[in-house]
Amino acid sequence: MFGPRVPSVPASAVGDDAYLLDVREPDEWTAGHAPGAHHLPMMEVPARLAEIPTDTEIAVICRSGGRSGQVVAYLMHNGWENVRNVEGGMHAWATAGRPVVTDDGRPARVL
Repeated sequence: MFGPRVPSVPASAVGDDAYLLDVREPDEWTAGHAPGAHHLPMMEVPARLAEIPTDTEIAVICRSGGRSGQVVAYLMHNGWENVRNVEGGMHAWATAGRPVVTDDGRPARVL
């Protein structure tokens, strides 16, 4: 989808020690997200770059991989090296049997 310049990783291969950056909108996050993920909506990334670590592996995730691919390209253009797009996004994450949670204890779902 984004060519060879945007590295990706299958949802099933995202390491537990990776910094998982969820770039979906607040309603998508509230409905369900990966435990331990860091929420930063895509449109806020440019203004909040300082919050994204540069010294660890980063996996960027959205609903299906489109927005996260754009964020990966943007981060790479701005000097990040260890950043990957999660293939298939949260849909692939849930399909792979990875956990999805909510902050309020309601049943989680992927929007």
